Amino acid sequence: MSTECQGKDSWPELVGVPGNVAVTTIERENPLVTAIILPPGTSPITDFRCDRVWVYVDENGNVNKVPMIG
Repeated sequence: MSTECQGKDSWPELVGVPGNVAVTTIERENPLVTAIILPPGTSPITDFRCDRVWVYVDENGNVNKVPMIG
């Protein structure tokens, strides 16, 4: 997404996988970021940061939106 951030910046292949698996994968593929699970109904902080990836999950704990740096 943003050219100012280093490393892989989105993970469309993780939609549908368990959130904890997504966090591990994201942090392994880009060690410069921290992946944070957002349960249903949770609103994220809206400031943009290159070191953060929001992982949106559904009521079953599976990723339901493409995780990306932000």
